[in-house]
Amino acid sequence: MTDTATHQAPATGPDITGDGLADIVRATIADVLGTTPDAITDSTDLEADHGIDSLELMAIGAQLERALGVQIAPEDLVQADNVGHAIALLTERKADR
Repeated sequence: MTDTATHQAPATGPDITGDGLADIVRATIADVLGTTPDAITDSTDLEADHGIDSLELMAIGAQLERALGVQIAPEDLVQADNVGHAIALLTERKADR
């Protein structure tokens, strides 16, 4: 059976941290790329592994800003070496709020 439904990010809130934050990041990336969250790991390099372009990266950033309630500078997402690094940066941003 094929699941054709759009993948939705998990429930969000102001106190999302740790595994919950990582789950939101993976679900958001998967939604924009049209894949499953299981296909996105900490070591996933979005450019090398998925050929992500700047518009997709901006879409991910905008969705994460809404979901996490933090401001994300485009440079933050660009400088992240992989998904795990992006999660660490976002965890830091949430802690700084």
